[in-house]
Amino acid sequence: MSWEGDDRPPANWRRMHEFAWLFARFWHGFGRLGPRGPVDGAPALVIPGFIATDRTTMALRKGLADGGWRVHGWKMSWNRGAQADTIERLGQRLDEVSGGRPVLVVGWSLGGVFARELARAVPDRVRAVVTLGSPFSGDAKQNNVWRLYEWVAGHKVDEPPIPRITGKPPVPHLAIWSRRDGIVAVRAARGLEEERDKEVELRCTHMAFGVSSRTVRQVVREIDTFLKNES
Repeated sequence: MSWEGDDRPPANWRRMHEFAWLFARFWHGFGRLGPRGPVDGAPALVIPGFIATDRTTMALRKGLADGGWRVHGWKMSWNRGAQADTIERLGQRLDEVSGGRPVLVVGWSLGGVFARELARAVPDRVRAVVTLGSPFSGDAKQNNVWRLYEWVAGHKVDEPPIPRITGKPPVPHLAIWSRRDGIVAVRAARGLEEERDKEVELRCTHMAFGVSSRTVRQVVREIDTFLKNES
């Protein structure tokens, strides 16, 4: 399939640069995996991207904690793709971390697709959704890892066991994306106007959303601004 402009996925060689960039920052994943941030902080749940874990999102969770959030990992080990019970298990995780309050759900890459469907399933329990380089819009093959996804997940990327709905979920949705993303096409991560409430472009790689302290600080600032404007 051929796409042009922002619809075109990044060149295949760029994914190797992304993974090399990630491995160079492997040390960011060290530290305790439990909740971070002030005990009385507003709850936040971080969902990792494809073939990532709570260790991969350590820098992201630390940054949110420094911003005053009470941050929790998803506690579901490696993200091996969509499973039939993924949203149900995430709903159970919301119950564990919410303390009776709506939860900010931050999803990196594929995790953002899960976050949107979680918000669609239980909108009263989700404060807002933030997607970071997430392929929630357009065609499911507008990225350069879909073949790897099918091999690991065991199903077609465009026939997942949970819905992939491009319409906006019934909660505030901030889509953060980057033109330097080496994995996901700009159009897929930015979305269309009717598919999210706000979009913000950062200058970073795809992996930086989860492991770069500098990028995370920018993400936290954008989240704070977005939520203030939504209140």
